[in-house]
Amino acid sequence: MSQSAPDPLETIVLGGGCFWCTEAVFDRVQGVVDVESGYSNGLTESPSYEEVCSGETGYVEVVKVSFDPSQISLREILEIFFVVHDPTTLNRQGNDVGTQYRSGIYYGSEAQREVAQEVIAEVSRAHGAPVVTEVLPLSSYWPAEDYHQDYFLKHPNQGYCAFVVGPKVAKFQKTFAARVKKN
Repeated sequence: MSQSAPDPLETIVLGGGCFWCTEAVFDRVQGVVDVESGYSNGLTESPSYEEVCSGETGYVEVVKVSFDPSQISLREILEIFFVVHDPTTLNRQGNDVGTQYRSGIYYGSEAQREVAQEVIAEVSRAHGAPVVTEVLPLSSYWPAEDYHQDYFLKHPNQGYCAFVVGPKVAKFQKTFAARVKKN
């Protein structure tokens, strides 16, 4: 008897404001195998954090989320995404302002685009306000510098982490208790 190969991982790239927040949440989601902070859909090659923050490169701060679709669906990933950031504010999440903080879903397949559009329609009705999340094919992706990776895990007491990232993680853990990774 032969064993079937496990389902391949799926990847989606999400922009929901500061990547430290989004990464910290998805690091804790059951079924998520890897999360990497980075920059996507910009105009230059290999941008630096400073260049992205200038707002002149077109890049958005994102996380690349690799997940096992046999454990969690893209729909569930997107439902979490829309709870832990505000998809109705253009180019802003809290005090983080600029095009690099825009809300976005950067897909790799038509099937991902369709799921994103379905979830956005539901979220828009639930919010009673237009969702400004852009849904575009992933046109470029660059990993963020090493010091940005696992930032909340390494610096939980740093001011921004304690007052901005921590509450988003707590909101995820409360709202999606059944989806929190068990260590």
